[in-house]
Amino acid sequence: MSHIIALDQGTTSSRAVLFNKNAEILNIVQKEFRQIFPKSGWVEHDPLEIWNSQRDVLHELMQNNTLAAGDIAALGITNQRETTVIWEKESGKPISNAIVWQDRRTAFICEKLKEDGLGDYIRENTGLIIDAYFSGTKIKWLLDNIPGTRKKAQNGELLFGTIDTWLIWNLTEGKVHATDYSNASRTMLYNIHTLCWDKKLLSALEIPESILPEVKNSSDDYGSYVFTDNGGAKQSIPVCGVAGDQQAALFGQGCLEKGSVKNTYGTGCFMLMNTGEEQIQSASGLLTTIAWGLKGKITYALEGSVFIAGAAIQWLRDGLKIIDSAPISEQLAIAANDDSDVYVVPAFAGLGAPYWDMYARGAIFGLTRDTGQNEIVRATLCSLAYQTKDLIDAMQKDCAIELKNLRVDGGACANNFLMQFQADILGKKVERPPVIESTALGAALFAGIGVGFWDETMLSGDRPIEKTFLPTITEQKRNKLYAKWQKAVTRSMKWADDS
Repeated sequence: MSHIIALDQGTTSSRAVLFNKNAEILNIVQKEFRQIFPKSGWVEHDPLEIWNSQRDVLHELMQNNTLAAGDIAALGITNQRETTVIWEKESGKPISNAIVWQDRRTAFICEKLKEDGLGDYIRENTGLIIDAYFSGTKIKWLLDNIPGTRKKAQNGELLFGTIDTWLIWNLTEGKVHATDYSNASRTMLYNIHTLCWDKKLLSALEIPESILPEVKNSSDDYGSYVFTDNGGAKQSIPVCGVAGDQQAALFGQGCLEKGSVKNTYGTGCFMLMNTGEEQIQSASGLLTTIAWGLKGKITYALEGSVFIAGAAIQWLRDGLKIIDSAPISEQLAIAANDDSDVYVVPAFAGLGAPYWDMYARGAIFGLTRDTGQNEIVRATLCSLAYQTKDLIDAMQKDCAIELKNLRVDGGACANNFLMQFQADILGKKVERPPVIESTALGAALFAGIGVGFWDETMLSGDRPIEKTFLPTITEQKRNKLYAKWQKAVTRSMKWADDS
């Protein structure tokens, strides 16, 4: 058993990533799947398409590298968080499309929870704020709006899961209905103090506890993937690691000490600080979340969530069609007019931390007659860096510490223009590792530790740095740029609020 495979199920694609004994990436297979937008503010995925795409890339990866089940020590799973699937226990058939974490349709349910005075209770017991981002209100919407489902749920005929749970259920042929602490803490239903599903919140949202998964450590026994190989023989691979994508990236970046911070530039942009056994309650709009459970010990994190980051680059490609591919955005941004005063606020799914405005919408400010595609591309890239500064400023305020540097990962951090601008607008050193697939690495590490493929010495020591970006602009210019960003954000807020 010479390899570990991480199943990295993201918001826009499913990937399988092959690691060797030295935790080096040998191969990646990726497959995009459909983004479904039934109405304005609604975002859906087909759960069966997710499962099929994830299974397909796993088998393609094994075939490409001539691997049998006996060559794989374990599978680790990392996943887009909060995305909600409900399916029939008997048939395994989803009752509808999955409601994606970016979806805004449950804002009215959130408003009702606020009116009922549950804001402080939810904040204190789940670490989250009331927002359509999280799974709880999505579950309620599905039970309320898909005919016949509430009765089926009450009769114990339905199961709920975030994407990790949906994959585990399918991998194990329905034998295991489970999630890990990190994903459970993103539902707005899980009490991070008692480590139990919160009965008060289940009652408020009319969700039967019977549909919820068992909650386990991030490195644990999640059953086995059983499949038939090309020769007709039954094969099985243990599933031993599970973590939500951002928590997996924190682990993969080696942020194991209290106070260490990483930022992932994926579909969204997510900054996490390891807070050890301490649950820090933010006064600046950040979230308290479970980072992972390992050998029965819970590690917590402080998180800032930006809903749209890499998805804004995808919008330039697929929506506006002004770029052919994400990598070309770097070249166009460098060619843009450096004096351009254009700002893009990519609030397509509202604004996350530290603003938490469900009704904000995307906007472009500062357009003039000489604005072209280069300037819009540049402003879109810069928006990722500005949003990251929003999070770092909030995190420093909450923790009363000055962060010296920022560790980065995720696809967009390969963009040198973005990383240089990030260092400039922060006034801090930005460090990029040689392996930017920290999310997959984290899932692989959890799985490998779970089966003894690696011991915990694998986690010790500093992670190597491929490139360091140092700030090059003056404090005066930095302050001027950021003040304009804050002005643009303010003007995008409450746009969709018709009350």
